[in-house]
Formats: sequence, structure tokens, C-alpha cells
Amino acid sequence: MSQATPSPKNEFTGEGSLVNQPSQKRVTWFDDFLLLGIMAALAGCGLIYEYLLSHYAGRILGALEAAIYTMIGLMIVSMGIGAFAARKIRCAFTGFAVLELAIALCGALAIIITAGIIGFGHVLPVAIANEFNLAPDQVPDGGFIHAFQVLSQYIPYLWGIILGLMIGMEIPLIARVRQSLSEEHLLHNAGTIYGADYIGAGIGAAIWVGFMLAIDIQLAAAMTASVNLLAGLAFIWRFWHHIRFARLLLIGHIIACAILGVLAFKGPHWEQMFNNLLYKDHVVYTKSTRFQQLTFTERFRGSGKAPVYNLYINGRLQFSSSDEHIYHDFLVHPTLAASARHDNILIIGGGDGLGLKQVLKWAPKSVTLMDLDQGLVSLFKQPPADMPERLSRTLMSLNHNALNDPRVNIIYNDAFNGVDQLIGQNKKFDAIIIDLPDPSHPDLNKLYSDLFYRKVSELLSADGVVTIQSTSPYHAPLAFKSIGKTLSSSGFNISQYHHNVPSFGEWGWTSGTLSGANVKTRIDHLSQFPIEMDWLSLGMMKGAFEFPLHFYDDLDQVKPNNIGSLQLYRYHLHEWSDNEVSNLF
Repeated sequence: MSQATPSPKNEFTGEGSLVNQPSQKRVTWFDDFLLLGIMAALAGCGLIYEYLLSHYAGRILGALEAAIYTMIGLMIVSMGIGAFAARKIRCAFTGFAVLELAIALCGALAIIITAGIIGFGHVLPVAIANEFNLAPDQVPDGGFIHAFQVLSQYIPYLWGIILGLMIGMEIPLIARVRQSLSEEHLLHNAGTIYGADYIGAGIGAAIWVGFMLAIDIQLAAAMTASVNLLAGLAFIWRFWHHIRFARLLLIGHIIACAILGVLAFKGPHWEQMFNNLLYKDHVVYTKSTRFQQLTFTERFRGSGKAPVYNLYINGRLQFSSSDEHIYHDFLVHPTLAASARHDNILIIGGGDGLGLKQVLKWAPKSVTLMDLDQGLVSLFKQPPADMPERLSRTLMSLNHNALNDPRVNIIYNDAFNGVDQLIGQNKKFDAIIIDLPDPSHPDLNKLYSDLFYRKVSELLSADGVVTIQSTSPYHAPLAFKSIGKTLSSSGFNISQYHHNVPSFGEWGWTSGTLSGANVKTRIDHLSQFPIEMDWLSLGMMKGAFEFPLHFYDDLDQVKPNNIGSLQLYRYHLHEWSDNEVSNLF
């Protein structure tokens, strides 16, 4: 009869146990299936945490692509450090159970804690001013308050480092657990675990893209953290006798389940309350679409005046009801006034229908509107029941219900690919209006490239006009000129113009023709407006094409935005972040 004797401490696992010397245990198929399944699930969670934090950081900091790359880089490095640190954990079973509890709590709380700290930083100056009865021009906004506001924006990266360190410990601990259960050397142990890890990460990416992008970010965080908790509970249930303080850890997991339940139901509302503190005006409606966060604010003016409604997309002002007509008048009417015909018009972007409203004044036969975000368009086409009635009425009044006009055909597609489909259908348009967001990250940069404009030229009638919103010539003159130079290099005869839009400041547009005179020359020949106007005069329109002396002196040094170069993105990023204001205007 063999006698059980203590086995030496396994050099690979760091675990010791009692085994029968003549025979060695092998890990059971159920335990192996459970461990590999847990590893796959946790890999998916780890990837989703990267996306959650980078997505939130992008909304706060503005540069979404830069936030994604920075977050992923930080988390990968932190995971590497965590993998080394896992060697210091003496009991892999206990360490893994504690780890999943910690990851679940940090992952679920990271977003809402960050939102609370950032929101506090924005209301702190006002709270101090109110406490000490300071005048409006004495509200403290410098020193430690400014430093706190700036530093708080980078808290998502701190969470990324913390979560990265813990996620990096998961694979080494699972490997040690799997080895310890076998009590013999497992061939391909690391390869098997990494295989499960890679497959799980791929599934996590699919879940993020296919589902979680369209839901509230705090709800997504709570749902992801629940997977960590379930993995921890399954691990505790199966390996109870291997885990120290198992009963205490089970209680911790149960308490964490309750916390996650509260965060899943109440967290999105709390997070939104904190986010609303970032806006000067009262937030009346928010919606997360698959592609962006939409926020509507309301400002009462008194004296019988209508409230002012603003739309923010990912924290950036999209339009204000007080002056959106200025922007859209200059976007649309110079284009159509210079076009030979107005039968078939293409609008790329402009899902709010405000530019479309101006286009319909020219009595076109058909208008094609292409926008990526169906969720945004639906708000302005048929406001949902949960939107405040006064906001619904305002939105429908602002765009004159243009999106429901029978002449309008709406296409939901990315502009870069959608244009290809129109070319394949041999479509031609008398005028094309491109109303896209500024090229503030690489995905948008390609929609301002020479290749995209060459595609657009295939859709434009020979005597037609294309117009592009072109950022601010005041704050970003190099980016403004680069757009004009890019359109010119794509075969267009260009004209650029500008006007002040109070909500945005000085703003600019670029128009191009494929043959005949440019837009400026065509408009100069007009003696009156072809249609009756409400606000824009012919003199204002002609004057918009004039620029200050020496504005274009450096044009030879400005580079066009060739596809793949990211030139315009760099101009835009540098000029808008530099906070240096040109004194030419």
C-alpha cells in the first residue's frame, strides 16, 4: 500500500500538494474545459475594457483615435508588467479568485467615478464663487483648479493601467492552476491558454462592435464586469478546497453582484448626471447611437424669446438653434446659386436635415442625403416618444420636417463607401454639398482626401458645383487652405469663402467646379438672388469670398491631403490644440 507523502514544490506552478508517488493525477476534461472557457471569457472582457476606457477618453479629450491608441498601448505594457508581478502571488487559486473580484469592481466603477471627478472639477469654480459671493468675472479658473480639471481628464488612462496590471496576471495564474491540477508537466500549456485567450478576445471585439457600441457606456461596463464576477464565482465553486478564505471571497462576490446590479440600473443615469455638469446650459435629452453620443441642451432667454437649443456630438457643438441658419445659408445657397441646374442634389452628411431644408427652397426634383448615423437622422425625422415634447417640436420646426419630404432619398452608409455605390449606379448630380465633421481623427481625414474628391468628381455634372465645409480659416488657416489645395489637386477650379457664425466663430467653406468659371466668378455675375431669401443677401454672399491681405501668402508651403498622408489631420490637430489665434481677421 503506497503512502501519501508531500510532493516538492513545483517550480513552474509554485504550488505543493500531497500526491501518491506511484501515480500522477491528470487535469480532468471538465476542469480543463472550465479553465479554458473562463480564460476565453476574461480575454473578451479585457479587450472590451480597453475599448470602453479608450472610447470614454476619446469623448473627454476629443481625439478619439489618439485616445484608442494610447489606451491600448498603456494597457498592453501594464499587462506585461502584471504578468511578471503574478509570480509574487503565492497561491494561484486564491490569487485568481481575488483578482476577478477586483477587476469586476474596478471595471464597473471606472467610468462613473471618472465622470464624477470630471464633473466635480467643472462645477467647483462656480461652487466657490457662490460660496464667497464672487462676481461673475471673478470665478476662479486658474491655479490648482485648472490643474485639477486638466489632470482629471486623464483619469481613464490611470484606470487603464490599473486594469491592465490585473488583466496581465490572469494568464499566468490560470496556467499555474491548470498545471497544479495535473501534477505533471503539461505539454503546450501556454499555447493552449493563449489560444483560448486569442479566441476570446476576438469574440469580445465582435460583441463590442455588434452590440455594446449602441448601448450606454456605463451599462456596458457593468455587463462586462458581471462576466468577471461569474467567472470568479464558477472558479470558487469548482476549486473551493484549494482557495484560502473561500467563504469570505464568496461573500465579496455576492456583495459585488449587488453593486453591479445597482450600477446596471442606476449607473447610466448617474453617469449622465455627472456628464451634464460639463455643459453650460441645461441638458434636456441625451442619446447614445452606435457611432456617437448626442446631447441636447436648452437655454431660456426670457422676455418672451424662444429658448436656445444646442446639439453636441461627443461633447462638441454641432449647431445652435440661434444661428444655425447662418452656417447652412452659406453652406447651401452659394452652391446652388452658382449651379446651372438644381434638379438632382446630393448631400453627404447633414443628418439633422438643416442643410436639406435650405436645399428644398430651390425646388429640386430629388435630393439624396447620405449619412452614417441612422440614430441621429431618426431624431430629426421622427423624434422618439422619450424626447421632451418642446424639443421635438423645435427640431421639427428647425428643419421644416425636411427629412420626410417625398423628394428626399436617405442612404445610411459611410461616405467613402457610399460614394462608390452611387458611382456604380451611374448617378449624376447637379450639385453636391459635403457637410461632414472636421477632420479631427484619421477616419474623417480620408473624407477630405484627394482620392475621395476624385470619387466625388465622377458624380458631379460637368457644369455642377461641389461645396465642402472647411473648418475655421481663423483658428486653423493651414487646415482650411489644405482643403482648398486638395480639392484643386483633384481637378476642381476652387473658390473659398468665409463668414462669422457666432456659435463657432469665423467659419469657412470651399467650392469647386469641373468646367467653366469658378463659383466666385459665377456669383459675381449675379445681379439678384435666383430665389427669395429670408436672411442672406447677395452682397453678403459676394463679400464672403474676400480675404484679408496676405492670407494666402504661405499657400505654396501648404500641402494637399493625399490619401494615406494624414496631412490635414495633422494640420487640424496642431492648430486647434495650439490655441494660437491668427490675427489676419
